[in-house]
Amino acid sequence: MSEGEAPAPAAEIELGEPFRRFGEQLQRAIDAGVGEPTAMTLATTTPDGRPSARMVLLKGYDERGFVFYTNLESRKSREIAANPHVALCFFWQPLEVQVRVEGRVEPVSAEEADAYYASRARGSRIGAWASEQSRPLPSYETLVARVAELEAQYGDSGDIPRPPFWSGWRVVPHRVELWFGRPSRLHEREVYTRVDGDPPRWTKQLLYP
Repeated sequence: MSEGEAPAPAAEIELGEPFRRFGEQLQRAIDAGVGEPTAMTLATTTPDGRPSARMVLLKGYDERGFVFYTNLESRKSREIAANPHVALCFFWQPLEVQVRVEGRVEPVSAEEADAYYASRARGSRIGAWASEQSRPLPSYETLVARVAELEAQYGDSGDIPRPPFWSGWRVVPHRVELWFGRPSRLHEREVYTRVDGDPPRWTKQLLYP
């Protein structure tokens, strides 16, 4: 940009555009055989204001936001309850593509959580009951014994109810950035920003690398 030249204004775009663009890149990662293409870093904030990050798996997305599931008594869920503003980051290194999402978390509906829980493998459903996630564990054998107890309790039945302490969170984005690696570090950056209203709108702008 030359001296005195104003930056280009953000352009208004269709409501679903950020999610369509994200979906294109996710499908590219899947098609390229990237390991765990739905893996994303979830960044939260501790009660004393420090950053806290870990990897979780994306289990669905649409124009409402990005969904993952977890124990509602886990550290991440406790941090979300205290401060629902979070960030996500996907990085598909073989493609040199990164997607950053910033937004506010809300719970998924009980119907959504029930449907996803029912789709999980039996071992994962048992595991949801067995794990007191993020709490101190006396020994790994304690967890193994707890799993054995639950397997005996439910037998071969596929009817394992969803634990009341296990559900999903939806990250409702207000900002989505797509980053594309380019030679000489002249990377491309597309930023989509939500403008609240009824209905909400989205704008798009390019950023310098």
